Amino acid sequence: MRNPVIQSVLVGTFLSAACATTAPPQASPIELNDAVQAPRVRTLLRILAADSMEGRQAASPGYARAAKFVAEEMQRIGLVPAGDSGYFQRMAAFRNAQGRLVVLPSFAAWDTIPEAQRVLDVNVVGVIPGVDPELREESVVIGAHLDHFGITGRPGARCPAVGADSICNGADDDASGVVTVLESARVLATGAKPSRTVVFIAFAGEEGGPSGSRWYIEHPVRPIAKTVAQLQIEMVARPDSLAGGTGRAWLTGYERSTMGQMLAAAGIPVVADPRPAMNFFRRSDNYRFALAGIPSHGLSSFGMHTDYHNAGDGAEKADWDHMATVIRGAAKAVRLLADGPRPEWNPGGRPPLPPSPPSRP
Repeated sequence: MRNPVIQSVLVGTFLSAACATTAPPQASPIELNDAVQAPRVRTLLRILAADSMEGRQAASPGYARAAKFVAEEMQRIGLVPAGDSGYFQRMAAFRNAQGRLVVLPSFAAWDTIPEAQRVLDVNVVGVIPGVDPELREESVVIGAHLDHFGITGRPGARCPAVGADSICNGADDDASGVVTVLESARVLATGAKPSRTVVFIAFAGEEGGPSGSRWYIEHPVRPIAKTVAQLQIEMVARPDSLAGGTGRAWLTGYERSTMGQMLAAAGIPVVADPRPAMNFFRRSDNYRFALAGIPSHGLSSFGMHTDYHNAGDGAEKADWDHMATVIRGAAKAVRLLADGPRPEWNPGGRPPLPPSPPSRP
Protein backbone atom coordinates (compact mmCIF):
# COMPACT_ATOMS: atom_id res chain seq x y z
CA MET A 1 0.00 0.00 0.00
CA ARG A 2 1.50 3.30 -1.06
CA ASN A 3 2.74 5.79 1.49
CA PRO A 4 1.73 9.23 0.15
CA VAL A 5 5.23 10.65 0.68
CA ILE A 6 7.15 7.81 -0.88
CA GLN A 7 8.01 7.58 -4.57
CA SER A 8 9.83 4.75 -6.37
CA VAL A 9 10.33 2.84 -10.02
CA LEU A 10 11.92 -1.46 -14.01
CA VAL A 11 14.95 -1.78 -15.90
CA GLY A 12 14.46 -5.07 -17.30
CA THR A 13 15.15 -8.46 -18.47
CA PHE A 14 11.45 -9.11 -18.95
CA LEU A 15 11.51 -9.80 -22.65
CA SER A 16 13.83 -12.67 -22.13
CA ALA A 17 10.86 -14.51 -20.60
CA ALA A 18 8.16 -14.70 -23.01
CA CYS A 19 -22.22 2.58 4.12
CA ALA A 20 -24.25 2.77 1.04
CA THR A 21 -27.37 4.83 0.54
CA THR A 22 -29.11 2.38 -1.77
CA ALA A 23 -29.18 -1.32 -0.97
CA PRO A 24 -28.40 -3.59 -3.95
CA PRO A 25 -30.39 -6.71 -4.73
CA GLN A 26 -29.85 -9.52 -2.26
CA ALA A 27 -27.62 -12.33 -3.49
CA SER A 28 -27.41 -15.96 -2.55
CA PRO A 29 -24.17 -17.14 -0.92
CA ILE A 30 -21.59 -18.12 -3.52
CA GLU A 31 -20.14 -21.61 -3.40
CA LEU A 32 -16.80 -22.50 -4.95
CA ASN A 33 -15.91 -25.82 -6.52
CA ASP A 34 -12.20 -25.40 -5.83
CA ALA A 35 -11.27 -24.39 -2.28
CA VAL A 36 -8.22 -22.27 -1.54
CA GLN A 37 -5.78 -24.21 0.63
CA ALA A 38 -3.31 -22.69 3.09
CA PRO A 39 -0.30 -24.81 1.93
CA ARG A 40 -0.53 -23.47 -1.62
CA VAL A 41 -0.97 -19.93 -0.34
CA ARG A 42 2.12 -20.37 1.84
CA THR A 43 4.20 -21.64 -1.08
CA LEU A 44 3.26 -18.75 -3.37
CA LEU A 45 3.85 -16.08 -0.75
CA ARG A 46 7.20 -17.51 0.28
CA ILE A 47 8.35 -17.46 -3.35
CA LEU A 48 7.26 -13.88 -4.06
CA ALA A 49 8.67 -12.59 -0.76
CA ALA A 50 11.88 -14.61 -0.88
CA ASP A 51 15.24 -12.89 -0.44
CA SER A 52 16.08 -13.94 -4.00
CA MET A 53 13.43 -11.48 -5.25
CA GLU A 54 15.48 -8.70 -3.58
CA GLY A 55 12.41 -6.84 -2.38
CA ARG A 56 10.94 -6.56 -5.90
CA GLN A 57 11.97 -2.94 -6.33
CA ALA A 58 10.71 -1.59 -9.63
CA ALA A 59 13.52 -1.17 -12.15
CA SER A 60 15.47 -4.06 -10.69
CA PRO A 61 16.37 -7.64 -11.63
CA GLY A 62 14.47 -8.81 -8.54
CA TYR A 63 11.25 -7.30 -9.87
CA ALA A 64 11.94 -8.92 -13.24
CA ARG A 65 12.25 -12.33 -11.58
CA ALA A 66 8.99 -11.79 -9.71
CA ALA A 67 7.19 -10.67 -12.87
CA LYS A 68 8.45 -13.75 -14.71
CA PHE A 69 7.16 -15.98 -11.91
CA VAL A 70 3.72 -14.33 -12.00
CA ALA A 71 3.57 -14.69 -15.78
CA GLU A 72 4.44 -18.39 -15.50
CA GLU A 73 1.70 -18.86 -12.90
CA MET A 74 -0.82 -17.11 -15.15
CA GLN A 75 0.17 -19.44 -17.98
CA ARG A 76 -0.13 -22.48 -15.69
CA ILE A 77 -3.62 -21.35 -14.65
CA GLY A 78 -4.63 -20.96 -18.28
CA LEU A 79 -5.14 -17.22 -18.48
CA VAL A 80 -5.01 -15.66 -21.92
CA PRO A 81 -1.91 -13.45 -22.19
CA ALA A 82 -3.01 -9.84 -22.54
CA GLY A 83 0.17 -7.80 -22.65
CA ASP A 84 1.94 -6.50 -25.72
CA SER A 85 4.66 -9.11 -25.11
CA GLY A 86 2.93 -12.23 -23.85
CA TYR A 87 1.75 -11.55 -20.30
CA PHE A 88 3.98 -8.46 -20.04
CA GLN A 89 2.45 -5.07 -20.67
CA ARG A 90 5.48 -2.89 -21.24
CA MET A 91 5.38 0.72 -20.08
CA ALA A 92 7.70 3.56 -21.04
CA ALA A 93 9.28 5.67 -18.32
CA PHE A 94 12.42 7.59 -17.48
CA ARG A 95 14.39 8.62 -14.42
CA ASN A 96 14.49 12.32 -13.71
CA ALA A 97 17.41 14.19 -12.16
CA GLN A 98 16.27 13.13 -8.68
CA GLY A 99 16.26 9.48 -9.71
CA ARG A 100 12.47 9.20 -9.60
CA LEU A 101 10.37 7.38 -12.17
CA VAL A 102 8.26 9.42 -14.56
CA VAL A 103 5.76 7.45 -16.65
CA LEU A 104 5.45 8.68 -20.20
CA PRO A 105 2.25 8.71 -22.26
CA SER A 106 3.66 6.49 -25.03
CA PHE A 107 6.71 4.82 -26.46
CA ALA A 108 6.86 7.59 -29.05
CA ALA A 109 7.53 9.98 -26.17
CA TRP A 110 10.13 7.51 -24.86
CA ASP A 111 12.13 7.96 -28.03
CA THR A 112 12.68 11.63 -27.15
CA ILE A 113 14.38 10.72 -23.84
CA PRO A 114 18.15 10.15 -23.65
CA GLU A 115 18.77 6.43 -23.72
CA ALA A 116 20.62 6.42 -20.41
CA GLN A 117 17.51 7.75 -18.63
CA ARG A 118 14.99 5.31 -20.14
CA VAL A 119 13.33 2.74 -17.91
CA LEU A 120 11.30 -0.22 -19.12
CA ASP A 121 8.72 -1.37 -16.58
CA VAL A 122 5.96 -3.96 -16.95
CA ASN A 123 2.56 -4.89 -15.63
CA VAL A 124 1.75 -8.61 -15.80
CA VAL A 125 -1.69 -9.18 -17.33
CA GLY A 126 -3.84 -12.24 -18.01
CA VAL A 127 -7.50 -12.57 -18.98
CA ILE A 128 -10.39 -15.00 -18.67
CA PRO A 129 -12.79 -14.05 -21.50
CA GLY A 130 -16.46 -13.70 -20.70
CA VAL A 131 -19.00 -15.88 -22.48
CA ASP A 132 -22.38 -14.21 -21.96
CA PRO A 133 -23.49 -12.65 -25.28
CA GLU A 134 -24.81 -9.56 -23.52
CA LEU A 135 -22.04 -9.13 -20.92
CA ARG A 136 -18.81 -10.50 -22.39
CA GLU A 137 -17.76 -7.12 -23.79
CA GLU A 138 -17.86 -5.74 -20.25
CA SER A 139 -14.83 -6.33 -18.06
CA VAL A 140 -13.81 -6.47 -14.42
CA VAL A 141 -10.22 -5.73 -13.35
CA ILE A 142 -8.70 -7.57 -10.38
CA GLY A 143 -5.33 -6.19 -9.33
CA ALA A 144 -2.52 -6.02 -6.80
CA HIS A 145 0.86 -4.32 -6.95
CA LEU A 146 3.90 -6.50 -7.41
CA ASP A 147 6.59 -3.99 -6.52
CA HIS A 148 8.02 -3.13 -3.11
CA PHE A 149 11.11 -1.23 -1.91
CA GLY A 150 14.05 -3.47 -2.65
CA ILE A 151 17.20 -3.56 -0.53
CA THR A 152 18.07 -0.84 1.97
CA GLY A 153 20.97 1.29 0.81
CA ARG A 154 20.43 0.81 -2.90
CA PRO A 155 19.33 3.85 -4.95
CA GLY A 156 15.61 4.45 -4.59
CA ALA A 157 15.14 1.82 -1.85
CA ARG A 158 13.33 3.98 0.72
CA CYS A 159 12.79 1.29 3.31
CA PRO A 160 14.65 0.96 6.62
CA ALA A 161 16.52 -2.15 7.68
CA VAL A 162 15.49 -4.11 10.75
CA GLY A 163 18.59 -5.21 12.62
CA ALA A 164 20.82 -7.05 10.16
CA ASP A 165 17.95 -7.57 7.69
CA SER A 166 18.18 -5.11 4.81
CA ILE A 167 15.85 -6.82 2.31
CA CYS A 168 12.40 -5.25 2.24
CA ASN A 169 10.56 -8.40 1.17
CA GLY A 170 7.05 -6.89 1.16
CA ALA A 171 5.30 -10.13 2.05
CA ASP A 172 2.13 -8.43 3.26
CA ASP A 173 2.64 -5.34 1.08
CA ASP A 174 1.81 -6.59 -1.42
CA ALA A 175 2.96 -10.10 -2.27
CA SER A 176 -0.12 -11.22 -0.35
CA GLY A 177 -2.29 -9.28 -2.79
CA VAL A 178 -0.58 -10.81 -5.81
CA VAL A 179 -1.08 -14.30 -4.37
CA THR A 180 -4.77 -13.43 -3.92
CA VAL A 181 -5.03 -12.32 -7.54
CA LEU A 182 -3.41 -15.55 -8.75
CA GLU A 183 -5.54 -17.78 -6.53
CA SER A 184 -8.74 -15.94 -7.49
CA ALA A 185 -7.83 -16.43 -11.14
CA ARG A 186 -7.15 -20.13 -10.58
CA VAL A 187 -10.47 -20.65 -8.81
CA LEU A 188 -12.40 -18.78 -11.51
CA ALA A 189 -10.63 -20.76 -14.23
CA THR A 190 -11.67 -24.10 -12.69
CA GLY A 191 -15.37 -23.25 -12.63
CA ALA A 192 -17.98 -22.14 -15.11
CA LYS A 193 -16.81 -19.54 -17.58
CA PRO A 194 -17.57 -16.01 -16.35
CA SER A 195 -20.25 -13.87 -17.95
CA ARG A 196 -18.01 -10.80 -18.09
CA THR A 197 -14.37 -10.76 -19.11
CA VAL A 198 -12.07 -10.69 -16.08
CA VAL A 199 -8.65 -9.02 -16.32
CA PHE A 200 -6.07 -10.04 -13.70
CA ILE A 201 -3.12 -7.67 -13.21
CA ALA A 202 0.03 -7.45 -11.13
CA PHE A 203 0.82 -3.75 -11.31
CA ALA A 204 4.28 -2.19 -11.41
CA GLY A 205 5.35 0.93 -9.57
CA GLU A 206 2.51 1.39 -7.09
CA GLU A 207 4.89 2.36 -4.31
CA GLY A 208 5.99 5.39 -6.29
CA GLY A 209 3.16 6.54 -8.49
CA PRO A 210 1.07 4.59 -8.97
CA SER A 211 2.67 4.22 -12.39
CA GLY A 212 1.47 0.79 -13.53
CA SER A 213 -2.21 1.56 -13.05
CA ARG A 214 -1.78 4.92 -14.74
CA TRP A 215 -0.27 3.23 -17.75
CA TYR A 216 -3.07 0.64 -17.81
CA ILE A 217 -5.79 3.32 -17.69
CA GLU A 218 -4.15 5.03 -20.66
CA HIS A 219 -3.42 1.73 -22.48
CA PRO A 220 -6.16 -0.69 -21.39
CA VAL A 221 -6.32 -4.25 -22.69
CA ARG A 222 -10.13 -3.97 -22.55
CA PRO A 223 -11.96 -0.66 -23.10
CA ILE A 224 -12.19 1.51 -20.02
CA ALA A 225 -15.68 2.59 -21.09
CA LYS A 226 -16.80 -1.03 -20.69
CA THR A 227 -14.88 -1.72 -17.47
CA VAL A 228 -17.62 -2.00 -14.85
CA ALA A 229 -15.58 -2.59 -11.66
CA GLN A 230 -12.07 -2.84 -10.27
CA LEU A 231 -11.01 -4.60 -7.08
CA GLN A 232 -7.53 -4.01 -5.69
CA ILE A 233 -6.12 -6.47 -3.16
CA GLU A 234 -3.84 -4.78 -0.60
CA MET A 235 -2.18 -6.46 2.38
CA VAL A 236 -4.20 -9.52 3.45
CA ALA A 237 -1.52 -11.67 5.12
CA ARG A 238 -2.42 -10.79 8.71
CA PRO A 239 -5.74 -10.32 10.53
CA ASP A 240 -7.10 -6.97 11.67
CA SER A 241 -8.97 -6.96 14.99
CA LEU A 242 -11.00 -3.91 13.94
CA ALA A 243 -12.37 -5.86 10.96
CA GLY A 244 -13.39 -8.78 13.17
CA GLY A 245 -10.16 -10.74 13.27
CA THR A 246 -9.19 -13.92 11.46
CA GLY A 247 -10.72 -14.44 8.04
CA ARG A 248 -12.31 -11.00 7.76
CA ALA A 249 -11.35 -8.05 5.59
CA TRP A 250 -12.42 -4.49 4.97
CA LEU A 251 -13.13 -2.46 1.86
CA THR A 252 -11.74 1.01 1.28
CA GLY A 253 -14.39 3.57 0.37
CA TYR A 254 -17.14 1.08 1.29
CA GLU A 255 -19.80 3.81 1.45
CA ARG A 256 -18.95 5.21 -1.98
CA SER A 257 -20.58 2.49 -4.11
CA THR A 258 -22.86 -0.52 -3.93
CA MET A 259 -19.95 -2.96 -4.17
CA GLY A 260 -19.45 -3.46 -0.44
CA GLN A 261 -23.10 -4.26 0.21
CA MET A 262 -23.13 -6.61 -2.77
CA LEU A 263 -20.22 -8.58 -1.36
CA ALA A 264 -21.65 -8.70 2.15
CA ALA A 265 -25.06 -9.81 0.87
CA ALA A 266 -23.34 -12.71 -0.90
CA GLY A 267 -21.87 -13.95 2.37
CA ILE A 268 -18.36 -12.55 1.83
CA PRO A 269 -16.87 -11.50 5.19
CA VAL A 270 -16.11 -7.87 4.43
CA VAL A 271 -16.84 -4.69 6.39
CA ALA A 272 -16.31 -0.97 5.91
CA ASP A 273 -12.81 0.44 6.36
CA PRO A 274 -12.45 0.86 10.14
CA ARG A 275 -9.88 3.67 9.76
CA PRO A 276 -11.35 6.13 7.24
CA ALA A 277 -9.11 8.92 8.53
CA MET A 278 -6.11 7.08 7.04
CA ASN A 279 -7.62 7.68 3.59
CA PHE A 280 -6.58 4.27 2.26
CA PHE A 281 -9.12 4.61 -0.57
CA ARG A 282 -6.77 7.09 -2.25
CA ARG A 283 -3.55 5.26 -1.50
CA SER A 284 -3.47 2.40 -3.97
CA ASP A 285 -4.08 1.60 -7.62
CA ASN A 286 -7.86 1.47 -7.23
CA TYR A 287 -7.94 5.26 -7.03
CA ARG A 288 -6.78 5.64 -10.63
CA PHE A 289 -9.75 3.56 -11.73
CA ALA A 290 -12.12 5.50 -9.48
CA LEU A 291 -10.94 8.77 -11.04
CA ALA A 292 -11.74 7.20 -14.42
CA GLY A 293 -15.33 6.69 -13.24
CA ILE A 294 -15.12 2.97 -12.47
CA PRO A 295 -16.46 1.75 -9.10
CA SER A 296 -13.20 0.62 -7.54
CA HIS A 297 -12.13 -0.31 -4.03
CA GLY A 298 -9.31 -1.94 -2.10
CA LEU A 299 -9.81 -5.19 -0.18
CA SER A 300 -7.49 -5.39 2.85
CA SER A 301 -6.95 -6.67 6.37
CA PHE A 302 -4.05 -4.36 7.24
CA GLY A 303 -4.14 -3.83 11.01
CA MET A 304 -1.45 -1.13 11.15
CA HIS A 305 1.36 -3.54 12.05
CA THR A 306 4.75 -1.96 12.62
CA ASP A 307 6.44 -3.88 9.77
CA TYR A 308 4.75 -1.61 7.22
CA HIS A 309 7.33 -0.35 4.72
CA ASN A 310 10.34 -1.80 6.46
CA ALA A 311 12.45 -4.95 6.29
CA GLY A 312 10.36 -6.68 8.95
CA ASP A 313 7.58 -7.50 6.49
CA GLY A 314 8.54 -11.14 5.88
CA ALA A 315 6.51 -14.19 4.92
CA GLU A 316 7.23 -15.85 8.28
CA LYS A 317 4.80 -13.39 9.92
CA ALA A 318 1.83 -14.31 7.74
CA ASP A 319 -1.24 -15.97 9.27
CA TRP A 320 -1.84 -18.70 6.71
CA ASP A 321 -5.34 -19.73 7.78
CA HIS A 322 -6.46 -16.10 7.88
CA MET A 323 -4.96 -15.39 4.48
CA ALA A 324 -6.50 -18.49 2.88
CA THR A 325 -9.92 -17.53 4.25
CA VAL A 326 -9.65 -13.98 2.95
CA ILE A 327 -8.58 -15.32 -0.44
CA ARG A 328 -11.66 -17.57 -0.54
CA GLY A 329 -13.76 -14.47 0.05
CA ALA A 330 -11.88 -12.58 -2.65
CA ALA A 331 -12.43 -15.43 -5.12
CA LYS A 332 -16.15 -15.30 -4.35
CA ALA A 333 -16.06 -11.54 -4.89
CA VAL A 334 -14.48 -12.04 -8.30
CA ARG A 335 -17.20 -14.51 -9.27
CA LEU A 336 -19.90 -12.08 -8.12
CA LEU A 337 -18.40 -9.17 -10.03
CA ALA A 338 -18.02 -11.36 -13.12
CA ASP A 339 -21.57 -12.71 -13.11
CA GLY A 340 -23.71 -10.46 -10.91
CA PRO A 341 -25.11 -6.93 -11.11
CA ARG A 342 -22.62 -4.21 -11.89
CA PRO A 343 -21.67 -1.98 -8.95
CA GLU A 344 -22.86 1.61 -9.07
CA TRP A 345 -21.59 4.75 -7.39
CA ASN A 346 -23.70 6.01 -4.52
CA PRO A 347 -24.65 9.71 -4.65
CA GLY A 348 -21.49 11.71 -4.07
CA GLY A 349 -19.35 8.57 -3.99
CA ARG A 350 -17.43 9.01 -7.21
CA PRO A 351 -14.31 11.09 -6.53
CA PRO A 352 -14.11 14.34 -8.50
CA LEU A 353 -11.44 14.72 -11.11
CA PRO A 354 -8.45 16.77 -9.94
CA PRO A 355 -8.29 20.28 -11.36
CA SER A 356 -6.40 20.66 -14.61
CA PRO A 357 -3.12 22.57 -14.37
CA PRO A 358 -3.37 26.18 -15.54
CA SER A 359 -2.58 26.70 -19.19
CA ARG A 360 0.60 28.47 -20.09
CA PRO A 361 0.27 32.01 -21.50
